[in-house]
Amino acid sequence: EDEESRRLPEIRAGEQLAREAINATQHTTEPPPRYSEASLIKKLEELGIGRPSTYTAILKTLEDRDYVAIDRRKLVPQAKGRLLSAFLESFFERYVEYDFTASLEEKLDEISDGKLAWKDVLRDFWKDFSGAVDDIKELRVSDVLDALNDELAPLVFPAREDGSNPRVCPKCGTGNLSLKLGKFGAFVGCSNYPECSYTRQLGDAANPNGENGNGEDGVKLLGKDPYTAEEITLRSGRFGPYIQRGEGKDAKRSSLPKGWTAESIDHEKALALLALPRDVGKHPETGKMISAGLGRYGPFVLHDGTYANLESIEDVFSIGLNRAVSVIAEKQQKGKGGRNGSTPAALKELGEHPDGGGKIVVRDGRYGPYVNYGKVNATLPKGKDPQSVTMDEAIALIAEKEAKGGGGKKPFRRAAKKG
Repeated sequence: EDEESRRLPEIRAGEQLAREAINATQHTTEPPPRYSEASLIKKLEELGIGRPSTYTAILKTLEDRDYVAIDRRKLVPQAKGRLLSAFLESFFERYVEYDFTASLEEKLDEISDGKLAWKDVLRDFWKDFSGAVDDIKELRVSDVLDALNDELAPLVFPAREDGSNPRVCPKCGTGNLSLKLGKFGAFVGCSNYPECSYTRQLGDAANPNGENGNGEDGVKLLGKDPYTAEEITLRSGRFGPYIQRGEGKDAKRSSLPKGWTAESIDHEKALALLALPRDVGKHPETGKMISAGLGRYGPFVLHDGTYANLESIEDVFSIGLNRAVSVIAEKQQKGKGGRNGSTPAALKELGEHPDGGGKIVVRDGRYGPYVNYGKVNATLPKGKDPQSVTMDEAIALIAEKEAKGGGGKKPFRRAAKKG
């Protein structure tokens, strides 16, 4: 009977049909929501991966290594994280499977309880893992890049609405885009190199075609400066995306702070970055200006040679005079390396380091004058007049100090002298 009710009645050619109703409906699918820190931990618990004592370290590693960025409390995968994930899934698939990781966690628990010998577990793991590593060593770099090109194609080369090939180079029109490996990591480049110099960052796939405001070299127009009328653009450099106002050697540039993605940058955020360092106000006691900015060690406020770190990047744009005075007072009370609980007096300011990230200052320390650059302090040679120190001399002293382990930055290479 049910089958009979589903059959269409007999219809004759030309017969008029009675319409009861016509309803137009639309259904669209949405991607699953991104994980927050809390929801990711919940998922890890469901899969049996990690333990309460390791969850914080897992999240910290993801953020510190720039595998993810936090945007409105959501974890957003970054290019570096996607690249690593694609590599592991392509060549070490077994070791990133949920079941394998969960099983290993259980064995570690049994080792802690004294039920398993750790040497036996390590020996069994290493036997297979070392064999997998040896197999990968035999591959050429081109083989690895080909696999990553296929794995990341939907993200790096998303389909176009007009159906055209997303891998066609937007600059020369004849080359094919693919992943390349350079000195500073993976990027997207044209197959016609060096005749065609088109490149873009791996994570810059939001507008890969060079259209809708993007220039042929991956330059995206964000708007104009309301005061100077100069164009503000988002660009891709060898150290990552950055903001630029104007053109030529006098153009002002600003790198994106840690945790900010190229996709999240708009005209308003670009103007805020380019306005740094900004004046917060004059200190009520000294009458000297307090400024807020971003350095290689993060956000800070500066007053009369004293740098004080801020808790978040947002503080740079919102901190007021009262709080800035308090933050600087707290820093001075700590008396790190200074006399009488204050930052050592500045004898001479040489200006911004050519590599960026802060000023180079000659200070009068407890044990004599020294050159200060961020957290690097380099003592002046005995008998050297602090007022006679040049920028080149200061850079050389800083590089020498960093080479000895006195700073967290890679030392600069000194140019060979002629003659």
